[in-house]
Amino acid sequence: MSRDTDHPGIQEEISRKDDRLLTLLKDVYVESRDPPVQVKDGGGEHLPSKQEEKRLTKLGHLGDLDVKRVPKGKISIVEALTLLNNHKLNPQVWTAEKIAVEYSLELKDVNSLLEFFIPFTVQEFPKETKKAIKST
Repeated sequence: MSRDTDHPGIQEEISRKDDRLLTLLKDVYVESRDPPVQVKDGGGEHLPSKQEEKRLTKLGHLGDLDVKRVPKGKISIVEALTLLNNHKLNPQVWTAEKIAVEYSLELKDVNSLLEFFIPFTVQEFPKETKKAIKST
């Protein structure tokens, strides 16, 4: 014997619509808002980036060791050494303004470069003064 036949009123109760409950259900309004999406740092490596405008480098005597193209506003190592040496040897000609124009740099960056980076000076001592301390 099945359970439905034991209580015939239950099947009727299950299939009957309750108009009062349907009316109350129609008055229910649900509004849902998602929390703001958190953007994780470091996710930009997969995003397409805009193309940087590049320029050909001004190759010095170390041209084979240098890169051939750099983004505008930047310089290569060889260019940095070259412009620092040119400014050191002839500061009246190689002014910060001329360097900024020549290498497509910001003037403030060139001024900082010239102030904080000084190329080495190599000095050779005469052969007769090889000893650091002379005997007396």
